[in-house]
Parts: sequence; structure tokens; C-alpha cells
Amino acid sequence: MPRPRKLSIRLVGIQIAFLAVALISIGLTLLVSWRLEGSAAAINDAGSLRMRAYRLAYLTEEGARTGGPSASSALIRDDIARFEEVVATLRSGDPARPLFVPRTTEIDGQFDELASRWAALKPALVATTLHGGAPLARPQVEQFVAVVDRLVRMLERNIAEATSLLRAIQLALVAMAVVGAIALIYLSFLFIIRPVHQLEDGLARMARGELSARLAVERDDEFGALAAGFNHMAGEIEESYRTLESRVADKTRSLAEQNNRLSTLYDMTAFLNAPDSPEELSRGFLRRLMGATGAVGGAVRLVARESEGDALHFFVGEQLPEEFVRREQCLGRDECACGEAVTRNAAIVHVLGAKRAPLSVTLPNCREAGFGTVVALPIAAQHQVLGIFNLFFREAREVAAEERHMLESLGQHLGVAIESLRLVSKERELAAAEERSLLAQELHDSIAQSLAFLNLQVQMLRRSLAARDEPGVARVVEEIQAGVQESYADVRELLVHFRTRTGEGDVEHGVRTLAARFERQSGMTVRVHAAGQSLPLAPDVQLNVMHILQEALANVRKHSRAQAVDIEMRRGPGHVFVVRDDGCGFDASRDASGDHVGLRIMRERAQRIGARLDIRSQPGQGTEVALSVPIAQREAA
Repeated sequence: MPRPRKLSIRLVGIQIAFLAVALISIGLTLLVSWRLEGSAAAINDAGSLRMRAYRLAYLTEEGARTGGPSASSALIRDDIARFEEVVATLRSGDPARPLFVPRTTEIDGQFDELASRWAALKPALVATTLHGGAPLARPQVEQFVAVVDRLVRMLERNIAEATSLLRAIQLALVAMAVVGAIALIYLSFLFIIRPVHQLEDGLARMARGELSARLAVERDDEFGALAAGFNHMAGEIEESYRTLESRVADKTRSLAEQNNRLSTLYDMTAFLNAPDSPEELSRGFLRRLMGATGAVGGAVRLVARESEGDALHFFVGEQLPEEFVRREQCLGRDECACGEAVTRNAAIVHVLGAKRAPLSVTLPNCREAGFGTVVALPIAAQHQVLGIFNLFFREAREVAAEERHMLESLGQHLGVAIESLRLVSKERELAAAEERSLLAQELHDSIAQSLAFLNLQVQMLRRSLAARDEPGVARVVEEIQAGVQESYADVRELLVHFRTRTGEGDVEHGVRTLAARFERQSGMTVRVHAAGQSLPLAPDVQLNVMHILQEALANVRKHSRAQAVDIEMRRGPGHVFVVRDDGCGFDASRDASGDHVGLRIMRERAQRIGARLDIRSQPGQGTEVALSVPIAQREAA
């Protein structure tokens, strides 16, 4: 619990003091009023003693006049008892009425005198009640009444004194109320109003721009704490205002550095996304970084493949001495401190000549080239370190954490770009190998078989010539001519086949062009039916579709002996292409094993684009080839 402040204690103490004084004054007033009320009752009872004394004197005279005990005797006895009862009450008091007689020496003496006089008067009164007698002497009664009068006057003086005391107490209460109000006003001004005005004045001065405004800390109470807090706040504001310009400059410089980093990052990202060779990509990367960081040189080193050893190969350099480049062409990871960046996959900053523990691996080539700082940062992609890039500085400098983070991010971007170029190169290589394989399959299925047939025919021609079999020679020559024409047609078809190109969205135009060319070459009637709408096919998908349709039409020309061909194209959730002829047909179940090279090539192309190829045919009922390309499944394929 926090310790209360002194102002709170003072205010509570003042209130308690005023409350105590008020309660005491009210208690005294009530006590004096109670005494006054009791004294007034005592005066009434004491005054009644005079009346009772005169009544007793009168009753004794009546008894003397009758000459013996009479009815007045009983009244005298009652009055005597009442008289003594009133005197006893006056002497003891009665808080219940209230009745109160002040206990002073003078009043006590007067009561004693009253008792002695009553002791002398009472026997005469009793004798009168018993057997009658002379009435009381008037001087005796007057003397007794005089004693009672003195007692009454004493009580009246005492009540007058009490009344004066009550008035004095009331006047004192009035004076205390006035003094208390003045004291409260003064204390409120001293303890509350004045400090509040000082605080308001300080705030007004601060609002006017007087940042040097301070409050005097004159007390150790709550307002003193407020004054100290105000002074501390004012000092902080003044210090902040004094350093505001420098802090704004620092913040502006920081924002400018961040903007430069962001600009470098955006510019580098746009550059790395542009298609280019790895060498030009790395060279442009280094030039932009050198311009952004102030480096005097830069280099890109790539990690050798596992089969080529664990080494760093110098790939691209910018503004580096020729001797330095020659020495740094190929280094093992343990030969150069830059190998730490590859091993740890983190940025490494080497400050040459710095006063710190020497590196386990020195940098002699960098020292001879005159560099003061060498920064090595990893080039990574897919959690794999591809190499590092270096930035060389003439002076010794430290790289801030934010700048280091930006350089590491740029290294990752460069790694992704190099890896993308590698993947594109591999993809092109695989595509070329795949096309060569398809070309070999096409040649094997068409020209190779025709050449094998021609070879056999040439051998038969040699035997016929040796045997001088002229009819046989003529027949073989005709077959050789037919075979040559067939091979020529196959070659032309292959040339057309591999020159086929499509653009995105023109698959219907490509199908119609293919149908028209086939109709001119074969003489068959070709009908094209197109229906529906759908998203366009990607160019690579369109190219494979066109090759599959060309192979299907080539099979119609070679084997079906058909008169008409229908090509149907339906577009909806996907694309469906159907080639249907009215030729001789074949048993599709026997060719399902894939022994036919052309059919196998068609199926491989369909599988490559995630499509489904269905071949339905019966002998004498024609053939139907259906290709279904579901667009939603192309990404999965």
C-alpha cells in the first residue's frame, strides 16, 4: 500500500481538529443548558418552600383558633412531609426531571442553616397537630422565610453565572466558526489553490513556448511531487525539442537509406527476372550492387558440382586486378576465408587489419590487392548454396544489420535466377532430346521401314538381272518406284509434321488448316465440326494435339482405304477431338499392347499433356480416335 502524502495527512488532521472542537463546544453547550434547566427547576422548588412555610403558619393559626386537633392537623402533617421531601430533592438533585443544585460552599452552608431553622420550627408544627397550641410566631416564620429567600437568591446568582457561561461558550463558538472559516480559506489557498495556480501558470508558459519554465519545489507533499513531475516533463520536452532537428535528420537519413535499399531491391528484382545468360546476369548484378554500396570491386563464385570436387570457381568479376582474378580462379573452401560463407550459409564480413582475433584462414590475395574490407554472401536457392558473391571495399568498414539482410536477400534472388536459367537450359535439353526421340520413332515407323523394303527390292532386282528375267525386272522396278514415292510422301509428311506451329487460342484454325492440307494431299473428303466454347489451350498443349491429329490422319491415309474423314471438336469443361473414318478398320484389342509405333507415340504425347486417348475400331466398321484434354487437370499433368 503506498504511503500517504503529508498534504492528505494535514487535511485530514485539520478536519479532525475542527470536528473535535465543534463536538466539545456542542457538548459544553448541552451540559450548561442541562445545568441551567436543572437550576431553574431548583429555583422553582426552592421558591415553593416560602409558600409552604406561609401555608404551615396559616394552618397553625387555624388550629389554634379551633382550640385543639382539627382537620388542619392532617394538612399540616402532609405539608411537613412535602416540605421535607422538597428539601431532600434540592439537596440530592433529580437528573430525570432534571433538577440540579450547584454544590458550592455557600449553598451548602445555606442548606445547613435552612435545616437548623427547620429543626427548630418543626416541633412547634408537630405539637400543633397533636393537641393544638399557640400558633407560630410571625417573626419566627419571617426568619425562616428569609433563610429560604437567601437560598433562592444564591441559586439565581448561580444560574445567572451559568447563563453567562453559556453566552460565553456561544460567543466562543461564533468566534471559532469565523476563525475556522478564515483558517480553512487560508489553508486551502496555502495548500491547494496556490500550488494549482503555480501549476496552471507553468502550463500556460509551456503552452506559450517557454520550454525553460520550471516550478519551485517548496514542499514534499502531493503538489510537490506534481511540481517535480512537471519539471521532469518540461526538461524532457525541452531536451526533445532541442534534439528534434537532429532526430528528424537521423530519421530522414534512415528513411532515405531504406528507400535506397528498397529501390535497389526492386531494381535488382526486375533485372534478375529479365531473361539473360548467367554471365550477363551476374555481371549486371555486381554492377548494380557496387553502385548501391560504394564497393570498388565485385565477384561471383560458384560452387563446383560434387563430381568436380569441393571448390569455388571464379565465375564473373568486376573492376578487379588481373593478377587477383588469375590467383582466385579456383580455390578450395579451406584455402579462402570466403569458404566460411558457403559452409555456414551466412554473410561473412572480413575487415583486414582490424584489431581482433586473427582468422583461421588468411586473405593474402585481398591484402596484396589493397582491399580493406571483403564481404562474402551466399548465393542460395531451394535451401542449397550455389556459390557466393564478394564485395570489395578500399576502406575498413562495418556492414549494418539491415544492409546485410538486404544483401542476403539479393543473394537469394540471384540464386533463384541462376537456378531458373539452369532449369530452363535443362528443360530445353530435355525437350530437344525428346523431340529427337520422337523423330527417331517417326523415321523408324515410316522411312526406315520403306528403306528396308527398298533394300529387299534392290536385292531381288540384282537376282532378276543376273537371271536375265526381264518380266521380273520390270515388276521389281515398279515396286521400287512405288516404294520411293511412298518414302518421298513420308518425308514430306514428316517435314510438315515438325514444322507445325500454333498460337494460343487458334486451335480451331489449326485443325481446319490441317484438314484442308490433308484433303489436298490424300484426295479424301474431310469434314470439320466445331461446337462449344472453353478456355484456350496453352501453346505446348496445342502443339501436341496437332501432332496427335496429324498422326491419326497419317494412319487413315496409310492403312484405312477410307473415302471420307470426319474431324469433330467439342469445347466445354475441356477439349475433345475426334477423328472418324469410313475405312476398313482393324481389331483395336490386338493393338492395345502398343506394338504399333505410331499409336505408342500418340499415347505418349497424350500422357505428356494429361489427356486421354481412346481408339475404337472393328474390322470393316471404320476407326474412331478420340482425344480428351481436361483443362482443370493440366497442371497436375
